[in-house]
Amino acid sequence: MPERHHSKVLIIGAGPAGYTAAIYAARGNLQPILVTGLQPGGQMTITTDVENYPGFADIIQGPWLMEQMRQQAEHVGTRMILDLIVAIDLARRPFVATGDSGDLYTGDTVIIATGAQARWLGLPSEEVFRGFGVSACATCDGFFFRGKEIAVVGGGDTAMEEAIFLTRFASRVHLIHRRREFRATKIMLDRARANEKIQFITPAVVEDISDVDKNSVEIVRLRHPESGKITELPVEGVFVAIGHEPNTKVFRSILDMDENGYLSTRNGSKTNVEGVFAAGDVQDHRYRQAVTAAGSGCMAAMDAEKFLEATSHST
Repeated sequence: MPERHHSKVLIIGAGPAGYTAAIYAARGNLQPILVTGLQPGGQMTITTDVENYPGFADIIQGPWLMEQMRQQAEHVGTRMILDLIVAIDLARRPFVATGDSGDLYTGDTVIIATGAQARWLGLPSEEVFRGFGVSACATCDGFFFRGKEIAVVGGGDTAMEEAIFLTRFASRVHLIHRRREFRATKIMLDRARANEKIQFITPAVVEDISDVDKNSVEIVRLRHPESGKITELPVEGVFVAIGHEPNTKVFRSILDMDENGYLSTRNGSKTNVEGVFAAGDVQDHRYRQAVTAAGSGCMAAMDAEKFLEATSHST
């Protein structure tokens, strides 16, 4: 039989934002319930070396950091439930979310921390080398490619920004795009073209990413979309910059979003529905860092606590 679970603070999503919101809500004696989704820990679970999370002098592993956050949230009183929210009713309080299990989750407030996923090329080899030479975050991983030749795949502003940023570390950046024309704005395209470290390769489609005799990226195979000619580009890293997709499908037509599907927030973490808050990459298309997601999770929990105090739900 399906069960019904109630909390003053229902948290949806288990990445840095969700776990941090849970820690703060639990320490506020709000007995939060956190519904993890299918990938507890979010994108950090597929991130290997993490060198930019404050508080750690040595390199740490993404999955380890998420496990520590989970344990901390549980230690201070968060109830974790492995389930996936497939529907939600925010028309009245308590809000009601339906899990894939059939269970119902009700909350006097809701914190949405479902994150966003990088769009990938869809190559089998891309999955093999993800975290071992293939990345979707220049800010996270660029430091590890000092003095190396790398490739950036994409044709929009994100690709230009990533390529420019990576020139701080790489000896050369090959920017690969499948079309001759770019979606990037003129100012970003001009900046990339003015950088002597960036070489444009267009039109070209990435067919494969491979190694020779090591467990790391060594070659990108490219196909000319018009002639079909295959060429090999020797690089030691590949950054996929074709955009991110926020995990907001279940909230469409319910909550305000921007044109790319990111939840719109105001005055901190507030959405357009009173008592519903958003934190982390689900509402942040700019920074997309674990530390900023954690910070926004803290904000959401504090906003939820203040809302409960104001509406007398916390007594």
